[in-house]
Amino acid sequence: MRRKNEYYDPTRSLLEELIKAAQGELKADLVVEDCNLVNVYTGEIEECVDIAIKGGRIVLVGEAESLKNARTIVVDGRGYYAAPGFLDAHLHFESSMLTLYEFARAILPHGTTGVFIDPHEIANVMGVKGVKAVAEEARNVPLRVFIGIPSCVPSSEIDSPHMKIDSPEVSALLEEIEATYGLGEVMDYVGVLACGDVLDKVVEALNRKYVVDGHAPLLSGKELCAYISAGITSCHESTSGEEALEKLRRGMYVMVREGSAWRDLEEIISFLIQKNVDTSRILLCTDDKHSLDIMVEGHMDTAVRRVVELGVDPVKAIQMATINTATRFHLDHILGGIAPGRFADILLIKRLETMEIEKTFFNGELVAEKGCVLPRVDKWRKYRYPPEFYDTIRVPRRLVPEDFQIRAPIAEGYVKARIIGVHPTKTLTDKIIEEVAVKNHVVLPDLDKNIMIAAVVERHTYSGRIGLGLVKGLGIKRGAIASSIAHDSHNIIVVGASPGDMSKAVNTIVSIGGGLVVVEDAQVKAYLELPIAGLISDDHYENVAGKLKKIIEACRDLGSNIINPFMTLTLLALPVIPHLRLTDKGLFDVNEKRMVDVIVYS
Repeated sequence: MRRKNEYYDPTRSLLEELIKAAQGELKADLVVEDCNLVNVYTGEIEECVDIAIKGGRIVLVGEAESLKNARTIVVDGRGYYAAPGFLDAHLHFESSMLTLYEFARAILPHGTTGVFIDPHEIANVMGVKGVKAVAEEARNVPLRVFIGIPSCVPSSEIDSPHMKIDSPEVSALLEEIEATYGLGEVMDYVGVLACGDVLDKVVEALNRKYVVDGHAPLLSGKELCAYISAGITSCHESTSGEEALEKLRRGMYVMVREGSAWRDLEEIISFLIQKNVDTSRILLCTDDKHSLDIMVEGHMDTAVRRVVELGVDPVKAIQMATINTATRFHLDHILGGIAPGRFADILLIKRLETMEIEKTFFNGELVAEKGCVLPRVDKWRKYRYPPEFYDTIRVPRRLVPEDFQIRAPIAEGYVKARIIGVHPTKTLTDKIIEEVAVKNHVVLPDLDKNIMIAAVVERHTYSGRIGLGLVKGLGIKRGAIASSIAHDSHNIIVVGASPGDMSKAVNTIVSIGGGLVVVEDAQVKAYLELPIAGLISDDHYENVAGKLKKIIEACRDLGSNIINPFMTLTLLALPVIPHLRLTDKGLFDVNEKRMVDVIVYS
């Protein structure tokens, strides 16, 4: 049986308070008057509606004059649309490089009041302690945080993270973590189809009546049906309309992703509109979004706005980020709509066409207004990560340029090589075979063809392992970029035009205790420290976004013009998404499920 918690198990005293407040026996704490209600239950706009709130919950929707007294705060809702707070159906908050508190500060002005997170990034570095630390911080932030217990730490048998979370530990976490929604994305679809150990984790969640999130890129036909048969009922990895439609037809919830680098929304939504499919099982999510992109573009408001721009009715678009998500996670009795008994997470929106958020209320309290978070949220700033989270970069020695040279079987000439081809807005990669030049037994980058050297340096156990490969499409013409974020094992990943700049970038990552680095001509041009597990900054959101801006500008100076080169870089090491990936053990062909050489010997 699942553990009791406030989201699933109300007390009698709470219900009595709500009942009495709805009837006016207790007066409301806050009333929003005369707003246009976005009713996500009926798909309509109700005009001139009052919303009464008591103890952080909505108690009445209708005419609320009798619920007011001198102490009731009254908000004039005339000219505004009142909508439920937006819910992000799937994300890794670590990709923002912010603590949960700072992440809340960043997204509240953009209307996001609830998130369904899978903290497997920090879990790969810190294990069970990482999940528990996130859960502890989540207890006191101005945000509804629902936690998926990581199912794939590591993501597959090929990966080599510092930690492993096995089935007994998953079971214990499902019992201990109060705000869990169930099992996080099951990335090891190969293990599922083979009825491997990962299936035990799925059973642990299903037996507690929790949901199980999926991760099934390009699965189709019998394999997709087998995966769904395991009780996995959602997927955020569709990259085409056809893929999304098949999953919808087979009973899945499709989470349409619009993050920093993976932008599947336009293609999928446009296709599904043409097919005139029912939208009730379509959810919106960000998956991975940098703090700079949140500052510049927005968060869930951006995703909803883009759905509207594609021709979807604004109420349906809002449903995709509210009631649809709440329903999928069995939380629609308390979240996802403006109705009695629900949490008072409410947005006042000027124009539905542009999703311009004027005010954000969390738990019945105004927390953001006119694009700015209010100082009152400072009362939630309480958690600090333990000291052990600050010492996670363990490389045995300073690296030298020779560590980043790919040796060839000939002294001079050309060899055929396997090359990772990147798509700047997709998670998928291409498997490319091209000729590359060799000089003094060393493979050379080909900057005219946009081909660079790539490496993954193991950073958890002082092993000294370095996997080498080639990558095409990042657009860097000189220098190097490196990161201690490299999904999902989070070793150090580096791409560059010269081995010297690559060694400088990696050594800098080590010296600052984790982070992002841009190097040119042996000089550090920009960097961001990420001292918490090598993934997260302990600085303020605004400062992190400012440093990220300098990093992106430095990447532009190196010649890259893709949307987010670092986000694209960090996914090159994830060996569960087709087609070719690089790990600290070497090059991995996801389709063939085997390690392969960079050089093609034939």
